[in-house]
Formats: sequence, C-alpha cells, structure tokens
Amino acid sequence: IMSRQAFLCSLGSLYLSLLFVFLLMDVYARPANNSALKEKPADSKDENEILPPDHLNGVKMEMDGHLNKEFHQEVFLGKEMEEFEEDSEPRKNRKKLMVIFSKVDINNDKKISAKEMQRWIMEKTDEHFQEAVEENKMHFRAVDPDGDGHVSWDEYKIKFLASKGFNEKEVAEKIKNNEELKIDEETQEVLDNLKDRWYQADNPPPDLLLNEEEFLSFLHPEHSRGMLKFMVKEIIRDLDQDGDKKLTLSEFISLPVGTVENQQAQDIDDDWVKDRRKEFEEVIDANHDGIVTMEELEEYMDPMNEYNALNEAKQMIAVADENQNHHLELEEILKYSEYFTGSKLMDYARNVHEEF
Repeated sequence: IMSRQAFLCSLGSLYLSLLFVFLLMDVYARPANNSALKEKPADSKDENEILPPDHLNGVKMEMDGHLNKEFHQEVFLGKEMEEFEEDSEPRKNRKKLMVIFSKVDINNDKKISAKEMQRWIMEKTDEHFQEAVEENKMHFRAVDPDGDGHVSWDEYKIKFLASKGFNEKEVAEKIKNNEELKIDEETQEVLDNLKDRWYQADNPPPDLLLNEEEFLSFLHPEHSRGMLKFMVKEIIRDLDQDGDKKLTLSEFISLPVGTVENQQAQDIDDDWVKDRRKEFEEVIDANHDGIVTMEELEEYMDPMNEYNALNEAKQMIAVADENQNHHLELEEILKYSEYFTGSKLMDYARNVHEEF
C-alpha cells in the first residue's frame, strides 16, 4: 500500500504535469500577433467614434442586412428612448407615455390618427438625424488633427488603426515614408471596405479629402442619397446569391455568408424568418412581384421618405388598434407599451384614468 507521503508526492507531480500541458495549450491556442505595431486593444468607445456604425438610428435595416429590431421604439420615442429602461418604475414610464400621447395627438381628440403618427415619426427621425450631425462634429475633430477642415484618407487610416490597437506614431511614420504596414487579414479587409466607402463619400470634384459634411455621409449614409445607394449596393451584394443584383424572398430570409456559425440554428428560428418574410412581402416589395430591386430597397431604406413614414404609422396603429377604428387610444398604447417603448407597463387599465 502506497504511503501517504508517496501518494501526496505522486499527486503533486500529476498536478505539475497537467499545469504544464495547460500552459502549452494556452500558448498554442492564442492567435498569432501579425503586427509588431500592435499595442493593447483600444477602448471600444474610441473605435466606435471613427468607425461607421452598423446600427443607424431611425433606419429600418442595419448596414449588414439585419432588420433593426428597435426601429419602432426609435421612431416613436426619439431621444427619449433611453428614459424607458427595463428597470424603470412602471408608474413613471406610464406618465411619460401619456405625455408623449398628448404630443402626438395634436388635435386633442384623445386618439391618434395615421397622419398624426406620420408627422410624429418624421419629427423623431429628424431628431436622430440632428443627433448624428452633432456627434459627427465631435468625431470629425478627432480625426482632423491639424484642424484644416479636411481629412485625408491617410489621416483617417492612422486614427482607425490606432483605435484598433496599433501604435499611432509608428503607423504615421510608416505611412509618411511609404513603408509597408504589417496588418492582419481581418483588419485589412475592413480597411479596404472603408476605403470604398470613403471614395463614395468624396463628392465631386474628387480629391480624397473629406470635409465635415462628406465625413457625415461616410459615417451616416442615411444623410446622403448617393451614400444611401452605396449602402443598398452593399446589402444587395451580401444577400444576392445569384448575382442578378435583385433579391428574392429566399435570398432575403437568408443571412449574409459568415454571419451565423450554426446554420441549423438559423433555419429553425421561425420568428426571425417570419419577420423577414412579412417585411419583404408587405413593405419592401412595393409592386408585390416577388422581387426586390435596388430602387425598391433604396426607397425602403430612406428614413425621410414620407410615404414610408405613413405606411409605418398605419402598421404601428394596426398592431394595437383593438377596437378597429384605425386610430390609437391611450388605453391601447399603454396596453401595447412594449411594442412602442420596449418597456412593459403592468396594470395599465387600473391606473390610466387616475393618472391621465
């Protein structure tokens, strides 16, 4: 029989062996460092300041082709969206929602028509536009170090790579001396896509220098008709499987290649497919011929399209219009508050009359 001391010694040796194996596994599992210029990862907030966001407030579809799940809340609440937090007190949220109802109901007849909702949606969308303009001023200053009112592609590239963890001074020196940058494949692919977008945002005469307005188009293509077209081309490119520059329903309900690791999990996501199918058939495919053209997708994506706003108003009313009078009463909006605000307000019926 093994002595206690021998057993403990044996156990200690086994532990050290396992520890050594795990250390080796950790070293070989780490991704290779493809650049000697890399530093610590940049703060994500800094990166987002200069990288065009995938999510654009008040736009129905993300830049990667996904539907904007928060669209209804964005065009109903505008800047007040942050006030309706999940942990907020329901009673306070009810009062906020009642104030919004009274603002939308401009003729004070205690109900909201499609026209009133359309006007409100346009106002809230414009709020998001103005918010993007203000943010752009700050972001433009961050990438315009010499303050000359123009940003070159190289200036932007330096700031972008710095936000990705590269040494800003070394990158700037190498670009100045026209030396090769050792950039990993993924970052280089992002840079190539950004350069295409940069060219598109550069209004005639093209000089590869973006002023503040052009930089806004670069970060927020919804502000420019030309950039809106470019964004549509990118979405079509990602979803179009047969290369005809149009979208069928089957193409639209499939995600862009590489965005889902488990295809089987996507296939069984019935709610996701249902949402995509409904949006395709009832909204995007304007002439209902089963094909979405670039023109149809562009009209759908345009956040300042008044017809789209009216159509959206009618859809939003239909969701909560329980008495089928084609208007929204306060009780209906409170009952379906989760749809309009993302916040579920309980006991709405008991509180509505005492608070309003």
